[in-house]
Amino acid sequence: MHARELTIEAALDRLERISAIKIRLLGDAVLRRNAWLRADELGWAETYDAEYLALTKLQADAFVTLDEELAHRAAEVVPTETIDALRRP
Repeated sequence: MHARELTIEAALDRLERISAIKIRLLGDAVLRRNAWLRADELGWAETYDAEYLALTKLQADAFVTLDEELAHRAAEVVPTETIDALRRP
């Protein structure tokens, strides 16, 4: 999909068909779908970092990371906080 060899509709259709196969996958369908959408929205070829953003969005939480570049990119789609926010009482 990232290489634009598939439309988003075709890619999501394939994901739905893969999800129907009786195999056990780590994570859940809602998280995977949201990760795909976040990766596409940000122009990322992989969903690895997008999984964190999808989970943050689904949990209505703030994203915290020590990776400043990722935090900057994440701020486009989810609220972000610094590690110091976790230390506040």
